[in-house]
Amino acid sequence: MKVEDIKKIAVMGAGDMGHGIAEVALLAGYKVTMRDIEQRFVDRGLSRIKESLEKLLEKQKITEDNKKAMLANIETFVDIAESVTDADFVIEAVPEVMDLKKQVFQAIDAAAPRHAILASNTSNMSVTEIASATKRPEQVVGMHFFNPAVLMKLVEVIKGEKTSEATMQVTYDLALKMNKVPVRVEKDSIGFVYNRINAPTAILLRHIVEKGIAAPEEIDAKMKKVGMPMGPYELMDYVGLDVAYHSACYFADKLSRDYEPANWLKAKIDAGELGKKTGKGIYDWSKGRPEIDLSRAKEDFDPTVLIAIQVNEATKLLEGGVVESADEIDKAMINGGGAGFGPFQLAKGIGYDKLAKICDELAQKFSVKVFEPTETLKKGNI
Repeated sequence: MKVEDIKKIAVMGAGDMGHGIAEVALLAGYKVTMRDIEQRFVDRGLSRIKESLEKLLEKQKITEDNKKAMLANIETFVDIAESVTDADFVIEAVPEVMDLKKQVFQAIDAAAPRHAILASNTSNMSVTEIASATKRPEQVVGMHFFNPAVLMKLVEVIKGEKTSEATMQVTYDLALKMNKVPVRVEKDSIGFVYNRINAPTAILLRHIVEKGIAAPEEIDAKMKKVGMPMGPYELMDYVGLDVAYHSACYFADKLSRDYEPANWLKAKIDAGELGKKTGKGIYDWSKGRPEIDLSRAKEDFDPTVLIAIQVNEATKLLEGGVVESADEIDKAMINGGGAGFGPFQLAKGIGYDKLAKICDELAQKFSVKVFEPTETLKKGNI
């Protein structure tokens, strides 16, 4: 199959990511089916697509005729088999629970046409394990969009152990047709690129709070003062503390116990304070955005420590053959979070020797093995 053969795309899930991916497919001119487990979830997802298209119309990004055509191109379902019966490409966007994903893939494998490619929007989990629930593992691929899917450019295209090159190419080409910036992930590795490189910063953020080094607002205020649109704790709230918690648990289980989630994060989850989605998390979101007092900035906090541990983690991806080049990693990090520069671009200006020294000091200070500098970082031959 070639990308030109894709006429209809089925999306499993109508939540934050699912309805966003469905809208991206509509904007690219595809017929779309969107499915969720209850009619109310489907209705809410469709309503959010309509609201988003209305905003695009107001901004003159689309015409009234465009909007009508797109709404005519989407069908919604609760029955999983009906939703994929004539789909050429299926994208799963259900919660990050492996057993649930495998159940969904088993069902869509049984009902989708034999030529259809089955993609997972998983942000961390093994594409190989997900594919094991199907009879077509060579046609199963990771296609990781970023939130909000309509706005964010990066799409990670992830190769499972049995994913064919043809499947990778079609998925890559589809991302291009959706006006995205695809990055190939050549090896099925926990967290892929963007989330893997950012994961160790969560360990540092945990220790900063647990050891009383600084309050979240002090760090966020400092980061905003140096030009970041959103501080790291504010970003956790924005994405969802439940997402951060489950990701930390998965990393702790699969990579290193260093990723064990913080006790204060667990307490927030138990209290139902999940961040923006519930109106309260680390911050109060009831007024739309949290009010961060820039005068509280912890002036002696050096943002270079965050760069150091990101660059160090990025070198592990190069050493493991997860991504082919430093340039691809920089492309992923720039397009996944809106940063002006990628980690390796920043590293060249700072100096690999300085970053390695920072990582060594952090590893010793916090007794965190993940922070230990790699041989690649120490040698700086990138």
